[in-house]
Amino acid sequence: KVSSIIVGTTQGIMIPELPKNRLSTTRLRGVRLFHTHLSPQDLLSQEDLLDMLFLRLDSISLLTINSSGSPENFQFAHLLPPNPNNTPYKVSSSTHWTSTNINLVELAESFEENMQKLHPSTSKHTVKTNKAILVSISKDPKPLQDTHLKELKLLAETAGIKVSGTLIQRVSSIHPQSILGKGKIAELEILALQGHASTIIFDNELTPAQLANLTNITERKVIDRTQLILDIFAQRATSRMGKLQVEMAQLKYLQPRLTKTNKSFDRLMGGVGGRGPGETKLETDRRKIKDRITKIKKELQNIRKQRSFTRSYRSKNSVPIVAIVGYTNAGKSTLLNTLTQSHVFAENKLFATLDPTTRRLRFPKERELILIDTVGFIRNLPDELISAFQATLEEIIAANLLIHLVDASHPNIEQQILSVETILKKIHGDHIPQILVFNKWDLVNEELQSNILSKWTESIQISAETKQGLTTLSSNIYNTVCWEEDSSQT
Repeated sequence: KVSSIIVGTTQGIMIPELPKNRLSTTRLRGVRLFHTHLSPQDLLSQEDLLDMLFLRLDSISLLTINSSGSPENFQFAHLLPPNPNNTPYKVSSSTHWTSTNINLVELAESFEENMQKLHPSTSKHTVKTNKAILVSISKDPKPLQDTHLKELKLLAETAGIKVSGTLIQRVSSIHPQSILGKGKIAELEILALQGHASTIIFDNELTPAQLANLTNITERKVIDRTQLILDIFAQRATSRMGKLQVEMAQLKYLQPRLTKTNKSFDRLMGGVGGRGPGETKLETDRRKIKDRITKIKKELQNIRKQRSFTRSYRSKNSVPIVAIVGYTNAGKSTLLNTLTQSHVFAENKLFATLDPTTRRLRFPKERELILIDTVGFIRNLPDELISAFQATLEEIIAANLLIHLVDASHPNIEQQILSVETILKKIHGDHIPQILVFNKWDLVNEELQSNILSKWTESIQISAETKQGLTTLSSNIYNTVCWEEDSSQT
């Protein structure tokens, strides 16, 4: 059945938008591309094969013609399911068109059957899957990129995505328009096809131009690390403030990345006598986003005022505030639960806690303080989140003391400490007194313990799970905050 006839030039053809009703990762498009070349000696080009790969065509066929317009030679190619040689497709030899004896329908059906056997849990009618390929394009050394991808994998799993493959490329400079060349994108497409992945996640923060170019080439969903973090925050937000902050961060991220997809969505808004097409759908969407951001800012401002009154009340009653800060999954919620005998939700996942939690911690001599569990920090925390979460981060700025909690068992302790210090500096919280505390000390071997003790001599070592070292930590908190109050009263 012929669905489209495309007329092009000797330089190429423009393939229109194809139907998307068969975009399951185990199925092909249901479309075969049959095209002609004007030279009898021509063969299928690399461009042809990449088009077949990116568009997930059933097959691509070439018929060459001679100077009089009569058919000469025929050649075809089709995609292959995962195989030991990792060959993405098979290209036939060029033969005279009268010698052709193939069944392209059988080849396409065979591909889908093999893919279905590899992924039996996927229905033939499934369009979306929760599998992704992780990509790192960076000037950093490969071991560091590997470390970053491990963290990205944890983020993906936190968001409910299964990772089916990774791609790493070290470059001298990142191209501002196209972060990857088409050849590398083809390699990525093969990984996604064989790994049954419908999403590609970049560890880099993609610019609007890079995102647009990537989505123009591949029909898989493309997101970056920032968008993934925003998605996790959207899942974790429970309070009114948390939901508003996440929404504002998402809108700020989306605003520069809106693109004009269809001119038919333009609509007249200029009134009688207005010249030109009026305000387009794109402009309308941007204006709506801007208006929504303004409204959210006002709501958050009201929440910030309420919290400011609460902090003023605490200050008048001389109740010290201690905030637990640190890299995500360092054990902040577990420490809060152990110190205050609370039952705040804690889980061994990144960003298990999003909204700040406040509990009272009582000491002898009728002394008490407010202990706050704050949102976890992460490497290269997006500016959209820092600005959007100002209402939450103000709890840190108002603290009398910060407990900087570090996961002692993590392989990149120094980078995590630096990331937290960088964010504290951004929010003007680096002047607040700190106690550096290494958590999960029971999971660290003696050699690493010795290295940590020699490098951070004034740190405290604890295990929030086993309560090891908590007496020392409590004494330090009391001596740093409550003892000063006793001295001033004396």
